[in-house]
Amino acid sequence: MKRWHLLLTLFLFNSFFAIGQEDIKITHFPFIQGLTEQEVSIIWTTDKPATGWVELAPDDSSHFYFKERTKYFASAYGFKKVGTLHQVRLNNLKPGTRYRYRVYSQQVLKHEGVNVQYGKVAASNVYRQAPLSFQTLGNAASTHFTVVNDIHERNEILDKLLDIGDLKTSDFVIFNGDMVNNLLSEKQMYEGFMDTAIKRFASEKPMFYSRGNHETRGPFAIEYPKYFPTPTGKLYYQFRHGNTGFIVLDCGEDKPDTDIEYSGIVEMDNYRSEQAAWLARAVEDPSFKDAKYKVVICHMPPFGGWHGEQEILEKFVPILNKAGTQIMLSGHLHKHIIQNATHAIHFPIIVNSNNNVLRVDLNNEKGVFKVLDQQGKIVDQVLIKPLN
Repeated sequence: MKRWHLLLTLFLFNSFFAIGQEDIKITHFPFIQGLTEQEVSIIWTTDKPATGWVELAPDDSSHFYFKERTKYFASAYGFKKVGTLHQVRLNNLKPGTRYRYRVYSQQVLKHEGVNVQYGKVAASNVYRQAPLSFQTLGNAASTHFTVVNDIHERNEILDKLLDIGDLKTSDFVIFNGDMVNNLLSEKQMYEGFMDTAIKRFASEKPMFYSRGNHETRGPFAIEYPKYFPTPTGKLYYQFRHGNTGFIVLDCGEDKPDTDIEYSGIVEMDNYRSEQAAWLARAVEDPSFKDAKYKVVICHMPPFGGWHGEQEILEKFVPILNKAGTQIMLSGHLHKHIIQNATHAIHFPIIVNSNNNVLRVDLNNEKGVFKVLDQQGKIVDQVLIKPLN
């Protein structure tokens, strides 16, 4: 009789627990970061602490569940991560290849010692719609991309500029800094621009981010790298697509470290010196050194007279000059400027305004950098010739 009562008690407890357990939800759908020829990071969030994983399938004619797909877990140091932010790094991929994927999160209700109690699972849909997909970078015959910057949480402007920049024919999108006014919280970051980016393209088309000076401000700024991982693990990095080598720099702040605005919380001068040492090695990498086009992305231009701009001029530009850099793409000044090569800076610089979009098309004959306004009119353009 006692055993029967015990079994009944356990049954009622488990039934009550199951009824009371709420569903876990994906709060922000996945987006792609750090894409290279062989690797990619996929990031998403949930409303409850959970483990996370990605199932990966080739982009062939088979159903996603034709067979069991390989699982890649969000993990570190031999542990599956438990949290609301999920990041899975996929590696050993094939260059220039399209893959399909689905993300999963299983709620973790309790973890005591080695005992873990799991809850329900949330996942992206593959039944009533096609699975999400992405394509690795590779030996493309040409390179096409769209650049926006200084959006400062103006989602309507972002939406319009992405249309003008032609997402359909872009291999990727570059966010060239100051997408927010400052970083206060995860909620503010997503509502400020990332929800729009995910809705428009970022779940399937890669986005490369050059941090602006406004992304360094606010209590959530220190969390920025967790959401926007790069191939180097730093906020400065390089990648190659087709005929073009890219270097993405992190400009840091625009005023001296001791300025009252920063309340003693930044150390940007030493950070830029550290970055310059990396840059001297990066320009020698064959992915940049042997490219037909050498493009540098940096939110702040190396002119304007402010401290951060002067640091970029003194620490980065001599290295870029020596490496044969062909063009730098910047923002920050909220106005359109094209500065041609000078004695001090041996390459042109396009400063894109906060209300225009930059569309870039690079092929084996020429490179075209078009600045377009919100009506799709060409404001200006720069032509460069391929090297080699």
